Amino acid sequence: MEIIKTEFPDLIIIKPKIFEDSRGYFFESYNKSKLCELNNIEFIQDNQSKSIYGTIRGLHYQLEPYAQSKLIRVLDGKILDVVVDLREKSPTYGKHFSIELSCKEKNQLFVPKGFAHGFSVLSQTAIVLYKTDQLYNPESERGINFNDPDLAIDWKIKIEEAVISSKDKVLPPLKEAEKNFKF
Repeated sequence: MEIIKTEFPDLIIIKPKIFEDSRGYFFESYNKSKLCELNNIEFIQDNQSKSIYGTIRGLHYQLEPYAQSKLIRVLDGKILDVVVDLREKSPTYGKHFSIELSCKEKNQLFVPKGFAHGFSVLSQTAIVLYKTDQLYNPESERGINFNDPDLAIDWKIKIEEAVISSKDKVLPPLKEAEKNFKF
């Protein structure tokens, strides 16, 4: 398992070592001891979604003290995974990071607390699994509009083909969103 640091503090890409032969493949998808060296995280909930091409989910987060770190991977298909740094005084505050994650490459993204998270589906369908270190808390759930012009995120989906929930369509832009994260 290779840990790749990004230019965003604490945001990391995890590239597994894949063993393939005529039977198929094997890889270690999670190793608590290796990840705990970087961030003392204990995951307590798994979430899974299946979405059709063009779906954009997000950008979602939970306020402190219910903020969630997430470990995201794709079980089937391909997505563009996007995060926005909401941590006040972070050198990357208000900036976004995106990466394609797919079942073929099996890379994962570790997203620490203090980031908004979303993704767009680039394949016919995609199944996404993510681990969290906090339970879902609906009262602390917040979000940022996927189409915020200040963020200018390229979701790699034509806007006329985008499939977006009514809830996500009305989320505020970053500058109006409630945030309480410190770096």
